Amino acid sequence: MRYLAAENPLLPTTIELIFGAVAFFIVFGLLGKVLLPRIQKTLEERTDAIEGGLQRADEAQEQAKELLEQYRAQLAEARHEAARLREEAREQGAHIIAEMREQASAEARRLVDAAHAQIDADRAQALQTLRAEVGALAVDLAGRVVGESLADEARQRRIVDRFLAELEQQAGSAAR
Repeated sequence: MRYLAAENPLLPTTIELIFGAVAFFIVFGLLGKVLLPRIQKTLEERTDAIEGGLQRADEAQEQAKELLEQYRAQLAEARHEAARLREEAREQGAHIIAEMREQASAEARRLVDAAHAQIDADRAQALQTLRAEVGALAVDLAGRVVGESLADEARQRRIVDRFLAELEQQAGSAAR
C-alpha cells in the first residue's frame, strides 16, 4: 500500500485514515453530547422569544383594536352630543326669537294704545278749547246782533252749551 501512497499523493495512508476516523467520532460525540443540547436550548429560547413576541404583538393588536373601537364609540357619542347641542341651541334661538317678537308686538301695542290715548286727550283738549273760543265768539256776535251786552258768564255758558248741543244733535241726525 505504501506503493500506492507513493504513487498518488492525494490518498492518505491507512493509519491516517484510522486516526482521522477515530478523531472524527470523538469530535462528533463531543459535539453531540455537549454542544448539541446547548444549541437546542438556544434554539428553543429563540423560538419561545419569537412566539412570545408574536403573541405579544397579537395582544397589542387586539388592544389597539379595542382602543380603536372605544375611540370610534367616543367619537360617535361626541358627534351625537354635538348634534343634540346644536338642536338645543336652535330650539333656544327660536324660543328667544319668538319671545322677542312677542315683546316687540306688546311694545308696539302699548305704544299704539298710548298714542291713541294721547290723541284722545289732545282731541278732548282741542274740543274744549274750541268750545270755549266758539262760545266766546258766539256770545260776542250775539251781543252785537242783539245790541246788548251778554256779560253774565253763567248765562253765556248756558247759551253756548245749548247752541253746541243743538249743533251736535243736528250733526248726529245728518250723519244717519
